[in-house]
Amino acid sequence: MNWQIHIKGFKSFLQLERSLSPNSIEAYLHDVNMVVQFLQYKNYDLMPEQMKFGQYTEFITWVAELGMSPGTQARVISGVRAFYKYLLMENLVTEDPMTLIEGPKLGRKLPDFLNIEDIEKLLNAIDLSSPEGERNKAMLETLYGAGLRVSELVGLKISNLFADIGFLKVVGKGNKERIVPIGGMALRQIKTYMEQVRMHGPIISGNEDYIFLNRRGRKLSRVMVFIIIKDLVRITGLKKKISPHTFRHSFATHLIEGGADLRAVQEMLGHESITTTEIYTHLDRDYLRSNILSYHPRSKQGN
Repeated sequence: MNWQIHIKGFKSFLQLERSLSPNSIEAYLHDVNMVVQFLQYKNYDLMPEQMKFGQYTEFITWVAELGMSPGTQARVISGVRAFYKYLLMENLVTEDPMTLIEGPKLGRKLPDFLNIEDIEKLLNAIDLSSPEGERNKAMLETLYGAGLRVSELVGLKISNLFADIGFLKVVGKGNKERIVPIGGMALRQIKTYMEQVRMHGPIISGNEDYIFLNRRGRKLSRVMVFIIIKDLVRITGLKKKISPHTFRHSFATHLIEGGADLRAVQEMLGHESITTTEIYTHLDRDYLRSNILSYHPRSKQGN
């Protein structure tokens, strides 16, 4: 049984029988393709009907170790479950190995963030003697310098880079476009990568406009970005849970900590609701609370 043949059938099912939107279909297919990437990463030669509870437990652990949020993990599990429901309905498998797989506990919490020293430590750990090193540094500088989502990062195009005025055109959730300013350090590193590395490597047809390519000349995958960051965290010995989204959190936190207007940060992050952006004000709130507890006369009574 070939994964891609049945992923193609799953796509047709979602289009024709479920009548889902293109964005929803893309999300489902991305979740199933993550299983394929996991199998390739682990060198497991298993087809959908050969996958058991144990392999999917290992898959979910792998997804969590990449640094993906509980919400993303839950969505991936849901997508793979839908794939197996389709396979069962079409009599392509006889049992569903996802039945007993439990999702992570969800709860709204303050996002993790990195301080400047942590970011410097991660950037300095990149091996710039390799071509991939220049690319990886450009990617992390861009994640932090523009506050991008990982999907926005891997989808960045040369035609949407306006280096002369310091802006990027980003395609975010729901294919909504926004203009985002990008820092000088990120722009310089992108320029270095493109001139010294990218232009000398292979580029597969259809990938010419993407900024970040893998060594085979194809658009870089989201999972690869997670793996790159995971490796850097291991090298530096940082004990924080760090993912591509951590750089976005850090971007927003540092802006607000420095006094940036909340509405401006909302615009740069591409949040529809300012309530989503307000979670990044936690530093200011913690600072205020610590000062009140330390200096307010009524807070000291009863200690």
